[in-house]
Amino acid sequence: MPAIDNATFRFPRVRVGHAQVDCCSLQEAVEAITNRVAAGGAPACVVTPNAQHIVLLESDAAFREAYARADLVVADGASLLLASRLGGETLRARVAGVDLFEQLCAKAAELGLRVFLLGGRVGSADLAAVALKRKFPWLIVVGTCCPSLGFESDEKELRAVNEAIRAARPDLVFVALGAPKQECWMEHHGRQTGAPVLIGVGGSFEIVGGILKRAPGWIQRIGCEWLYRLLLEPRRLWKRYLVGNAELLWIVLRQLAGNSSYQPNPTKQTASDTSLRLAPTKFES
Repeated sequence: MPAIDNATFRFPRVRVGHAQVDCCSLQEAVEAITNRVAAGGAPACVVTPNAQHIVLLESDAAFREAYARADLVVADGASLLLASRLGGETLRARVAGVDLFEQLCAKAAELGLRVFLLGGRVGSADLAAVALKRKFPWLIVVGTCCPSLGFESDEKELRAVNEAIRAARPDLVFVALGAPKQECWMEHHGRQTGAPVLIGVGGSFEIVGGILKRAPGWIQRIGCEWLYRLLLEPRRLWKRYLVGNAELLWIVLRQLAGNSSYQPNPTKQTASDTSLRLAPTKFES
């Protein structure tokens, strides 16, 4: 297993449940990631926790391992900022996965870095690539790939995905497979592609590609983007947000109480809410 090299990721960290979250801004995260590409070294993994991640980390040992070995951990969810305040160690800012995705692509276009988009709903990576190229004409998208459902259990398809990424020689790989699949894939397979940095971005392809509408800016600023998404997709997201946020609160309260007798539930959860279907790998010059 590749060694972890945190040379370009030196931010103070705040504990939220089983996650050690880096205290940095969006701009600092973008700069650190692009510096890592320039510096070379072992492939790095970037994860973007929200409330759902913190809850899943309680019961999924493989997910905890991926988080423990992640090189950069940025707070995607506004709920993590509130949780850090309750604990007396305030995270500096929310670094939404979709904002990190877009800002990194803007910087990649400026620096001539090559990007690869893996995952998302069928066609969403291609739509996101088109939208990004329209916004950042100099962006080099070297490939998109939407693997089939359950590909992580198929050695042949896993090998095909890794080979496609290696052949494309990207500097940045954006991984939209949903949690915990994307984090576990990055840790156990993504590092083997040799890509300098892999970033988990959840449902960002759908938003950037125009499949899903993002909340207006004022809703984002008051920390209620989760509520906007819940209203758009209540049947799919009610459990994640309503039950998940309550579970996050309990985790934080238990952390504050210093209940050292608590042990994580050993039951492994592997469900992912991202719908993946078979689609061909595509490359663009």
